[in-house]
Amino acid sequence: MSYDWQQAVTEHRDELLADLKTMLRIKSVRDESQATPEAPLGPGPQQALNQFLAFGDRDGFKTQNVDGMAGHIEFGTGDETLGILGHVDVMPAGEGWSHAPFDPVIKDGKIYARGAMDDKGPSMAAYYGLKLVKESGLPVTKRVRFILGTDEESSWRGMKYYFAHMPAPDFGFSPDAEFPLINGEKGNVSLELKFGGINGGSVTLQRFTAGLRENMVPGNAEATLSGAHLEEIEQAFNQFVKTAPVSGEATRTADSLTLAVTGKAAHGMEPREGINAGTYLATFLKDYDFGGDAAHFITFIADYLHEASRLEKFAAAYTDPVMGDLTMNAGLLNFTADQAGAITLNFRYPQGIDPATIRAAIDRVTSQWNVAISVGEAMEPHYVAPDDPLVTTLLDVYHRQTGTNAPAEVVGGGTYGRLMKRGVAFGALFPDCPNMMHQVDEYMPVEDIMKAAAIYAESIYELIK
Repeated sequence: MSYDWQQAVTEHRDELLADLKTMLRIKSVRDESQATPEAPLGPGPQQALNQFLAFGDRDGFKTQNVDGMAGHIEFGTGDETLGILGHVDVMPAGEGWSHAPFDPVIKDGKIYARGAMDDKGPSMAAYYGLKLVKESGLPVTKRVRFILGTDEESSWRGMKYYFAHMPAPDFGFSPDAEFPLINGEKGNVSLELKFGGINGGSVTLQRFTAGLRENMVPGNAEATLSGAHLEEIEQAFNQFVKTAPVSGEATRTADSLTLAVTGKAAHGMEPREGINAGTYLATFLKDYDFGGDAAHFITFIADYLHEASRLEKFAAAYTDPVMGDLTMNAGLLNFTADQAGAITLNFRYPQGIDPATIRAAIDRVTSQWNVAISVGEAMEPHYVAPDDPLVTTLLDVYHRQTGTNAPAEVVGGGTYGRLMKRGVAFGALFPDCPNMMHQVDEYMPVEDIMKAAAIYAESIYELIK
């Protein structure tokens, strides 16, 4: 039976955009400092989860809130369950937006707001795909659970809690990446490096800060200095920012100098897409007379982290022929005089290498400085065979609706798709659209949202008919 999914989306266009704007107005950044039993990850994620489930209630679906950590919207019956895994939390907005990040604006055919592309726009497109399948009245033989996580941008506690307390879907996809389809995701692990906070040179590093999250290229960095040569350093900094691919500003007080650098934020899965303000600031500071831990902190960043996302400066570059390069993002860089320094590095690693090997490479360099290294929880590489019916069905729909013939891909990003043995990432970033995830002035073209909704609708139906 033929069904015009694109026409069905057109008829729901205004409704979809209204619901999306409602979600984008919610500042759903995880903040456990304000956690309550009802909002274990903070009020923003709770409000966003409740609002999305309210849409499900309004549209006649079964819904369930799982202890404020996650929730689902359910449709259909059957022995097998298709999982669609999205998330309602967003990254911190950062600075430098042209539009208020939580007041969505449609301009030149694009909707601007934090979460427009990651992941409220794609999740809303997928939800409307499910809604259209329900409204079509077409017969289905399987159950669908649209599952919503609340902290995908950090530790995945919400979705992990859901999978620990609810039956896992048999197969599914996450609308939180790129089209045509991602059937492989690299492993993901972070290392935290702890330095001391001692200075000792003629120039004192009072404070150094860069980065908002470990999986985000720092778009801004700032350092405050005291001691000798401040006027000379200020003049040199003003020349530095004229030639480097960053902007900056120097601010003097009677006894200190603060240097602020602006680069380009980007998703940490591919650091080359951004300009790391923190590492650029360290390269400028490296040649001044810092001492002790401050000197080690600055030297390590400048000599080993700056423009070295492939670990080439650790003699640890690695590439798998299927899954690609091992990558490193220097996401959090912080130092406070007389207290401590800390650097968090986020790695995306392919099959054939493991966190122990990565740590050993870092330790070979940092051991000279008495740096303590701790390894976070790792997510192993994930891969679904290209001939799996899940992959072939989704690609067939994408090819049919777009008139293209692009193959599945392997990426460095980590999505909820990896939580299912037969799980993939499917859209909603189209190949010809810039990747604005985690960036200032995040946006998604409105027409791309509509095209994605039609692709999701047909895909869901093909998987459960």
